[in-house]
Amino acid sequence: MKIVLTKHVTHEKIPALELFGWTISRKKIEDTIRKPKWSGVNNKGQSTAMSLMDRRHILLVVYRREGDIIKAITIYVTRRGRYGTSL
Repeated sequence: MKIVLTKHVTHEKIPALELFGWTISRKKIEDTIRKPKWSGVNNKGQSTAMSLMDRRHILLVVYRREGDIIKAITIYVTRRGRYGTSL
């Protein structure tokens, strides 16, 4: 299964998060999609995967399956528990 990052992720979200001190690698995004601590569907019907960044924060990846390709649409770093999970 191939994982593709959109330009939004690579050119906008990753650089924006770096301004706030978060270094997000392609490997971290792929690992979050492949082996999430929690996964589900958001209110728009898009798949989500979450992994821990540190004790208080999670990485949330919104993605879509297109055949045998997974496309990462956007990423967020947020506080644990913010999106209704027990992470």
